[in-house]
Amino acid sequence: MGRAEYLLVLGACVLVTLPLELAGARVYRRPARLARAVLPVAVVFLAWDALAIAAGVWHFDPAFVTGLRVPFGIPLEEVLFFAVVPICGVLTYEGVELTGRLLRRRR
Repeated sequence: MGRAEYLLVLGACVLVTLPLELAGARVYRRPARLARAVLPVAVVFLAWDALAIAAGVWHFDPAFVTGLRVPFGIPLEEVLFFAVVPICGVLTYEGVELTGRLLRRRR
């Protein structure tokens, strides 16, 4: 897999949780709400990453990232990680909530 490995894992996360959206989780259909949930945390952790990279405490193996970097030396894959993983988490949460509502209706 090599340099695309990180991106492939993120893509797999999206593909695995996409059926939850199609089943009615309605996460992607409410982008403002999703942004309010994801962006504040992403900004904090991206700043943390930038500081750790600058201090030489943290690095990313070039064999597993594309080499594209955003400001402060953060790999593109890491930025996407802080969007994709929380979105998948919100999708999973909403999927569980949807399942619970459906089960309660059946009773």
